[in-house]
Amino acid sequence: MSKFFALWFSFLLVFTANFLKSQVVYENPYENSIYDFLDEMANEQIISLVSVTKPYTRMFITEKLILISESNQLNKRQKAELDFYMKDYGLCNNLPSAVIFDVLKKKENTVITLNPPGLHYKDSIFLLSVRPVMGLHAFSNNKGFIYHRFNGAEAFGEINKHLSVYASLVDNNESQIMAKEDFLTQRMGANYKKNVNNSGRNDYSEMRGGIIYSFKWGHFGLVKDHIMWGNNYNGANIFSGRTPSFAHIKLHLQPTDWLQFDYFHGWLVSEVIDSSRSYYDSQNVYRGVFHEKYLAANLFTLTPFKRLDFSFGNSIVYSDIGVQPAYLIPVMFYKSVDHSLNSTSNYRGQNSQMFFDISSRQIPNTHLFATLFIDEIMLSTMFDKNKQRNELSFKGGFKISNIISNFFLTGEYTRTNPWTYRHSISTTTFASNTYNLGHYLRENAEEYFVALGYKPLRGLCFSASYTKALKGEQHAYTSNGSTSATPFLDKIIWKNETYSFKVFYDLFNKTRLFGGFSYSEIEDDLGIYSPDFLKGTQRTFSFGAHVGF
Repeated sequence: MSKFFALWFSFLLVFTANFLKSQVVYENPYENSIYDFLDEMANEQIISLVSVTKPYTRMFITEKLILISESNQLNKRQKAELDFYMKDYGLCNNLPSAVIFDVLKKKENTVITLNPPGLHYKDSIFLLSVRPVMGLHAFSNNKGFIYHRFNGAEAFGEINKHLSVYASLVDNNESQIMAKEDFLTQRMGANYKKNVNNSGRNDYSEMRGGIIYSFKWGHFGLVKDHIMWGNNYNGANIFSGRTPSFAHIKLHLQPTDWLQFDYFHGWLVSEVIDSSRSYYDSQNVYRGVFHEKYLAANLFTLTPFKRLDFSFGNSIVYSDIGVQPAYLIPVMFYKSVDHSLNSTSNYRGQNSQMFFDISSRQIPNTHLFATLFIDEIMLSTMFDKNKQRNELSFKGGFKISNIISNFFLTGEYTRTNPWTYRHSISTTTFASNTYNLGHYLRENAEEYFVALGYKPLRGLCFSASYTKALKGEQHAYTSNGSTSATPFLDKIIWKNETYSFKVFYDLFNKTRLFGGFSYSEIEDDLGIYSPDFLKGTQRTFSFGAHVGF
């Protein structure tokens, strides 16, 4: 295993060594308003943006901001936002000027700033930025008061414009667990330490980071981070990005304006005990060892016409064969490879998927998109309700930016058929740490989402949204692991209807104050899909603040 990986890594390293540039560091997309700003600029046709894959890199964001600065179409609020973001993403060219501690005034290469908050160093060879991460998110309704608080730090750097590195370590504490693997929520999943020392606290930590080489038309790296694939404004349905981060090798290529290619090979966490490798040690303590589990995926994005992007790709979750060299080849169709390696038997084979995404910003101020995730499809019985077993997830939607100046309208529909994202073999499920990699509602579910946003000033946003989500019964596999045709939403076992009102203000880059109110009605027949705090009819107030993400 290690030999194959070392050879592959060495080949790409040698291949790219003569084309290296700088600061390819991934930016966390969660509650990061720079993503919304770039989306708005693309919708207004000021920049072109391939938004099917996230996170973006700081270099990518900086390049887009520079292009935006050349436009004369910005309104007053947009100009203020551009200047605001350049204070952070302009670090690759200059140090920030808003120094807050004179004690460093004699240090020409080092500053401490409030916007962005942190310590920054830059010389002709080396750049380093170290920043705090902390925050509190509190909720209150007639069931009581709960909170999520976190603290940590993040850093990124570049060396001689050839090598980029980044790291983020954040400790988290929740008074009540809000993101169990069964919960139907978009909150980030976690590997919890539950009820620590009988205190009622539930702790987890999240470590992200990576080391990346970049070249003229792409980059390659080894990272541990989240991955989000599929255009969306309320939950992606290819890779949602809400599983705990996992390590993966990553390749991004854009040799022309009309072609982009993305690939990764990930080391997932199966949480399935491998009895042959588990044992009792000399102290008679049982050491449970998990089965190994891997994921390979690729995505080609073609731009046949300006502002029209068509993406297609495939993935495979595999185990019990070590790291397979064929799955380290980025451009493969992995289901065909699986047939060669494991025959066509469902019991020896792995778990493969296909996906398609189309995104259009050809109508001014408007983004139209659709995504199709295919787990399994049978064309011969597609329209026979009694026989069809099409394991698909479809998402379609739109966003209109500045429908009236500084107003935004979003609509989205998602449908996921029964059996989608599931697999009969526990070691090859479409999951990591038992969290589904796909849409947060998982199989046999439907969602309607509408939102109206208003941004009167730089950094200030008001929004109102309506969500209606339904989930049907999860059917059991037969004794031989096969499935049968199952009616869509034949029996609804979970329903969520929520009206939500939110406001936030970005005081500085990555420093946010926020609050909100939601009226929700959640019916959970099995009692496993929502936290107790939110079940039933609830009027929930929320508020908080955070520095960093």
